[in-house]
Amino acid sequence: MAEKSFVRMEMLPEQAPPASSVGVIGWVRANLFSSWFNSILTVISIYFIWRVLAGILPWVFLSVWDADSLAGCREVIAANWPGAESAEHACWAVINERWLQLLYGFYPPELYWRPNLAIILLFVALAPVLFADRVPRKLLYVTMVYPFLMPWLLWGGTIWGPLMAAAGFVIGFYVIKILSDEIGALSAMIVGVLATVTWWLGAGPAVADALSGTLPIGIEAVESRKFGGFMLSVLIGVVAIGVSLPIGIVLALGRQSDLLIVKGICVGFIEFIRGVPLITLLFVASTLLNIFLPPGTNFDIILRVMIMVTLFAAAYMAEVIRGGLAALPKGQYEGADSLGLDYWQSQRLIIMPQALKISIPGIVSTFIGIFKDTTLVSIIGLLDPLGLANAIRADAAWNGVYWELFAFIALLFFVFCFSMSRYSMYLERKLQTDHR
Repeated sequence: MAEKSFVRMEMLPEQAPPASSVGVIGWVRANLFSSWFNSILTVISIYFIWRVLAGILPWVFLSVWDADSLAGCREVIAANWPGAESAEHACWAVINERWLQLLYGFYPPELYWRPNLAIILLFVALAPVLFADRVPRKLLYVTMVYPFLMPWLLWGGTIWGPLMAAAGFVIGFYVIKILSDEIGALSAMIVGVLATVTWWLGAGPAVADALSGTLPIGIEAVESRKFGGFMLSVLIGVVAIGVSLPIGIVLALGRQSDLLIVKGICVGFIEFIRGVPLITLLFVASTLLNIFLPPGTNFDIILRVMIMVTLFAAAYMAEVIRGGLAALPKGQYEGADSLGLDYWQSQRLIIMPQALKISIPGIVSTFIGIFKDTTLVSIIGLLDPLGLANAIRADAAWNGVYWELFAFIALLFFVFCFSMSRYSMYLERKLQTDHR
């Protein structure tokens, strides 16, 4: 009797995987209908999504774009969709007519090129910071110049004011560089900051006035009361985000300092700011701050708001960065000491890069929160997008328009906030070194 072999002696040809396990069908089965419970949840979710979209999509797309008032929108709706209520169709005509005002406020239309150029240069200045390995290093010159160029483009006036402000930083830098070896890094930094502030408050404005009288180089000035719309929100948000990060780093390091006075000042500042609502600080900036200034001082309201929002963001940023510092193992500090690095070298080369990497989600969340909180300035009379929306609704022609204005404003903020969120995810993937 011949023996039977139960071991296959030849290879079977490769076959394509079942169509139900790959492609779109495979993904749907694995993620949406993997079990009876998930199938029920999927069906219920699809039903609710359909009900929501069934109400939103006709309102968004079956709408009116060309009308000069809300009454005109209602007439068009009655003519095109007989029997339909006006609330079932959006009146985007208000956006079509007032979108420039929502973006620029009351900025002179013939000067729109200046905020447009400022926002373009903003992206150019951010490129070497956000994508250092993909853009030319020479763009860092634009990054260094932009903080002085941006206010000059928006407010206009003489060029000597921004140049004298930049000169203050140069003076402080060289003071720190010269005195660091003689009196120590911390003392030199304090002297450098005092020298910069002294220049800004004393000699700098006098030199700028003298040069303006001799060489009147500048562009048309624009008053702060003409600023508004989304441009104002971007201006306050960019300044608060850009300045609060370095201040937050200094406050976080100061809170962990062994110097009692430095630690006390930083802790007191952080706890006071975190214990006070932002709207309270904005009221202080708009009404009470001038009381403590010398008589006749003209302190721009937008500048006051930017200072208060920046300080508010810096306090929260300090706590986020302190969390990153606390997450570092003690061995990192010991390793820096074993290399013979001083305090500032160890912070710059070893400690702070790792702490900032750990703190990326919290930092970006703080940035997004501060950018959205810029809408609070409407309470103190500044015409941000929400303030302008209320002004537009007060117009008799558009009295009654509600959802369209706020939907447009929400879309603008969503674009900026979603972009920041996506960049933070990109940065986390780029800096990931554990390969989990």
